[in-house]
Amino acid sequence: MAQECSKSDEVVLGAEVGIVRVITLNRPRQLNVISPGVVYLLAQFLEKWEKDDDAKLVIFKGEGRAFSAGGDLKVFYQGRKDDSCLEVVYRMYWLCYHLHTYKKPTVALTNGIVMGGGSALVVPAKFSIVTEKTIFGMPEASIGLHPDCSFSYILPRLPGYFGEFLALTGSRLNGKEMVAAELATHFVPSEKLRELESALLDLSMNDENSIRSVIEKFSLDVQPDEESILNRLPTIDKCFCGESVEEIIKLFQDEANMAGNEWIFPILKGLKRSSPTGLKITLKSIREGRKQTLAECLKKEFRLTMNLLRSVISTDIYEGIRALNIDKDNSPKWEPSNLQGVSTEKVDLCFKPFQDELELQIPGDEASRWSGKYETTVYPSLKGKPDYLVSYVNDSSGTRN
Repeated sequence: MAQECSKSDEVVLGAEVGIVRVITLNRPRQLNVISPGVVYLLAQFLEKWEKDDDAKLVIFKGEGRAFSAGGDLKVFYQGRKDDSCLEVVYRMYWLCYHLHTYKKPTVALTNGIVMGGGSALVVPAKFSIVTEKTIFGMPEASIGLHPDCSFSYILPRLPGYFGEFLALTGSRLNGKEMVAAELATHFVPSEKLRELESALLDLSMNDENSIRSVIEKFSLDVQPDEESILNRLPTIDKCFCGESVEEIIKLFQDEANMAGNEWIFPILKGLKRSSPTGLKITLKSIREGRKQTLAECLKKEFRLTMNLLRSVISTDIYEGIRALNIDKDNSPKWEPSNLQGVSTEKVDLCFKPFQDELELQIPGDEASRWSGKYETTVYPSLKGKPDYLVSYVNDSSGTRN
C-alpha cells in the first residue's frame, strides 16, 4: 500500500511504495506547470528520499495529459515590479543541478506535453520514458527568454546543430523523435504506461540493470517518421551553423527557396516573429554551452534569467508573457523590433558575471557537492537576505549554511 506524503489537494504528491518513491505533479487543469509551490515541494521530496536508505528509486509522473508544460510565466509577470519571483528562480536552478546529480536512479513517465523548464524533470532522468502522446519543445526564445534549466548544456550536445535549431525555432518533437535525438531513453505505448509503473513499483532490486530490464519489457524500438525533422538534419546543419542569427535566417531562407524545402516556410515564419533579443541571447548561450560544464551552464543561465527579468537590456520577456499568457493576443511588440537593434554589446552585458557572492552558488564539480550531509538549507528562504540571493558556505561538517 502506498504511503501518501502529502494531501490530495497539493500541487505535488509524494508516495512511498516499498523501495520506490513516486512524485506526481497534480495540477492537470494547469498542465502541471512549474510554479513556486511545485519547486518547493519537489525539492523537499528529493532531499528527503536521497537521504532515506529505504528509498532506492524515484519515479516522476504527471496527472492528466501534460507531464509539465514548463514554468509558470504568470509568476514572472506578476512579480516584475517587486522581485518576488527571483527566489523561486534561484531555487529552480538549484533543483536542476540536484536532478542532474541525483544519487539514486530516477524514472520519468512522460505521456503528454513537456515544454521549457518542465523538460528539466524529464531529460536528465536516468530513464526517461515517452509515448506517442509526448510533445517536447523549448519555446523560450520566441517570448524573449532563453533555453534555461540546464538546456544550454543539453542542447549543444545533440547531433550537429540540431540543438541550435530547437533552441531558436522552438520546434516540437514527438516521442519517437525524442528517443532518436537521445532526449529520452525509451518509447512505451501509452496503454502500457500504467502496467510499466506497476512493474516498477513491484521491484525489489534497485540496480540500474534491473530497472532497465523492466522498462525494456514494455518498450518498443522506434524510428522517426518519414516526414520527421530529424530527416532534415543535413539542411539544418548547413543553415544553423551560421555565426549569427542574421546569417542563420539568411541561410535558412535560401534553402526554403529550393524545390522540396517547403517544410521550412512555417518554421522560418515563426523564427522571424520571435523576440530579436531572445534569439540573439539564445544563440550565444547555446554556442557557449558547447564548451561549458553543467555547473558553468547553470550559472550562466541564472545570470541571463536575472538580467532579463530585471530588463537590463530589454522588456521583451514581459511583452512575450503578456501576448502569450495574459492578453493572449499573440501580437507582441518587441523592443528592439529587429535583430539589427540588438547589438553585440547589449547581448554581452547579459552574460557579464555577477560579483562572486551574487552568483548561483552550486559546486563546480559533482565531488564537491557531497561531503556526508546534504541539508535543506540548499533551498533556503531568501527573504530578508541582502539583494535577491544568498551565498552558501561549506563548513567542516559538510552542512550548507
